[in-house]
Amino acid sequence: MSSANPPTSGQEPLAALMAAQDPMRWQILMTTLALANTESQALMAEVMTGSGPLSTVTKGDPMGATDAFREVGQSLAMNPMAMMQANLELMQGWMNLWQEMVSETISQESPKEKDKRFSDPEWQVNPAFKFIRKAYDVNSKWMNSLADRATGMDPAVQLRARFFMQLLTESLSPTNFLGTNPQALRTFMESGGESVLAGLRMAREDVRKGNGKLYISQTDETPFEVGVNIATAPGEVVFRNDLLELIQYAPSQPQAYSKPLLIFPPWINKFYILDLRAENSMIRWLVDRGLTVFVVSWRSADKVTMDYDWDDYVKKGIYAAVEGALQASGAKSLNAVGYCIGGTLLTSALAHMSATGYDKISSATFFASQSDFELAGDLKVFTDGPGRDYVYGLIDEHGGIMPGKDMYETFNWLRPIDLVWRYVVDMYMLGKPPRPFDLLYWNADQTNIPGPVHRRYLKECYSENRLAQGEYTVLGLNIDPKNITIPVMLQASKDDHIVPYESVFRTAKLYGGDATFVLSGSGHIAGVVNHPDAKKYQHWVNPGKLGASANEWLETSTEIGGSWWPTWWDWLRPKSGRKVTAVQPKDMGLGAAPGTYAKVRLADIPLPPK
Repeated sequence: MSSANPPTSGQEPLAALMAAQDPMRWQILMTTLALANTESQALMAEVMTGSGPLSTVTKGDPMGATDAFREVGQSLAMNPMAMMQANLELMQGWMNLWQEMVSETISQESPKEKDKRFSDPEWQVNPAFKFIRKAYDVNSKWMNSLADRATGMDPAVQLRARFFMQLLTESLSPTNFLGTNPQALRTFMESGGESVLAGLRMAREDVRKGNGKLYISQTDETPFEVGVNIATAPGEVVFRNDLLELIQYAPSQPQAYSKPLLIFPPWINKFYILDLRAENSMIRWLVDRGLTVFVVSWRSADKVTMDYDWDDYVKKGIYAAVEGALQASGAKSLNAVGYCIGGTLLTSALAHMSATGYDKISSATFFASQSDFELAGDLKVFTDGPGRDYVYGLIDEHGGIMPGKDMYETFNWLRPIDLVWRYVVDMYMLGKPPRPFDLLYWNADQTNIPGPVHRRYLKECYSENRLAQGEYTVLGLNIDPKNITIPVMLQASKDDHIVPYESVFRTAKLYGGDATFVLSGSGHIAGVVNHPDAKKYQHWVNPGKLGASANEWLETSTEIGGSWWPTWWDWLRPKSGRKVTAVQPKDMGLGAAPGTYAKVRLADIPLPPK
C-alpha cells in the first residue's frame, strides 16, 4: 500500500495541487472523489451507528440519550431566557464569522485553542477551510452549551446529555469527512486515489475482524508476543488458583528489602502494562530498587469463573495472593499496590482486614484508583439506570460474562478524538496502515469480566457509592474504609478521563490513617507508567493536609519535573524494612513469568450461550 503515501511533504497548498492537474486526470479524480466521498460518509455512518455509545441511539436508545436530550429541551422550554441567551450567542458567533469573511480577516487559531485535528496548514491559510472550521466551532460550542444551561434536571440525566452531545459534535467534525478534510484531499490527489482504495480495504478488513461490526485496528499486532518481546521481566509463577496467577520476579542484586511489594492490577486489563519493555518497565525499576516484587495476573472470565463475585475476588484474589507472597518470600508482612479497580478491591479487602484483625499488609499505594465515586466522571453515564441496564443486557447476551471487546470499545469512546476518529482519518482516509505500538497492543489485549462482579461494581460502587458511605458488605461483614489506619499513598493523573483526579482526591479522605496524595501529569496510563529515564511530564506534591478540595490542594502544591516514581520511592522505602539476602523465586512447576493467564487472548475464550 506504499502507493497511498503522498510523494511530497504533504504541505503543498491544495489550490496549487489542483491547478497542476491536467483536464483528463482532473476528470478521473473528480469522479473517483465523488464515489470516495459517498463511501466516506457511509463509513462514518457505520462508525456512529454500528459501534460505541452513539450506536445505541439507533437501536432503541437503551442508554437513554434521546430521553436526556428531550429533558434538556423541556428544561430550556421552561426557561426561555436561557434558550434566548444561547441562541443570541449562536447568532453573534455567526455574525462575527460573516464579518470576518467579508473583511477577509478570519482570526487565526490561538495557541490556547490548538486542536490537533486542524493541524494541516490549509485550515489556517485557505479561506474556505478557515470558514468551515470556524463554522464548526460556532455550532459545536452552541450545541454543547445547551445541556449546561438546562436547570432543574437530575444530575445523572444532565451528565448523560452532556456526554452524548459531546460525542455527537466530535463525530460531526469536518476532519472526519473526506470532502472537508484538506489532508485527505491532498493525499487523495497526490496518490491518484490510491489512498482511499487502501483505506477502504482496511475498513473492510476491520469489519471482518468485528464479525460484521466495525472494529478499528489501532496498531499492527503482528510483531508482538507476550513473554517474547513484551512482558519479559524474569520471574516465576509461584502460586495459581482458578482466579489468578501470582508472579514473583527475580532479584537483580544480592540483597533486597525484607518486606515484599504485592501489586493488584485491574482485571479489566492485563497486568503487563507494568512491564511492556525493559526501558519503561515499572516492575524492573522496582526490582532494581531492591524490592521483592509480586504481581497478580488475573484470569480472563470464562465458563470456570463466570459466576465469581466480589467476595470471590477478595478471598481467592486479595487474601490468597497475600498468603502466597508471604509464603514464597518468607516475610511476615508486605506492602501492597492497587491499580484502578484493583485498588477499589484492595480498599474493600483492607477494610475487611481491619474488621477481622488481619494485619499482614503494612501500607498501600493506589494508582489511579477511586473508592469514592461521587465525582467519577463520564463513566457514570454507564452506571445510572439506562446505562447500567444497557451493560446488564450485554452481560445477559453473552451468557453472564461482560465481554472484553465491549469494555475496549467503551473506553475508546471516552476519548473518541484520540482513540476513534484519529484512526478513522489516518487509516480509512489517508490509507496509512496502523504502526506497531506496544502500548496499543496491550490496550487491545482485553479480558472478559465475570458478570456478578461487574454488576455489583457498577451498582453498589459507582451508582450507590456504598463503599465510601461505609455501607458495603465483604464476606458477610459490613466494612468501612475509615477503619483502614495503615499509611496510604494515592496517585492520580491530571488528565485522567477514566478516574478523574478530583475523584481520587475525595477517595484519599476516606481512610482513617495517614493519607498522602500525589498528582502526576498526563492520563490514566502514561500518568502512572512514566519511567524516570524518559524525563517526561511532571508531578505535584503538597506535604501539608489534604485540604477541602483537589483544586485547593493543587493551588498550594509544588510542581516537580519528571516522573512521580522517585517521590513514591521516598515514601515507600522507609516502609520496606531492612536489607536481607534476596530470595530467588522457586520453580513451582507452574511456569515462568508472565504466566499462562496473561497469554490467553479473547479469541481463545468461547463465550457461553445466553
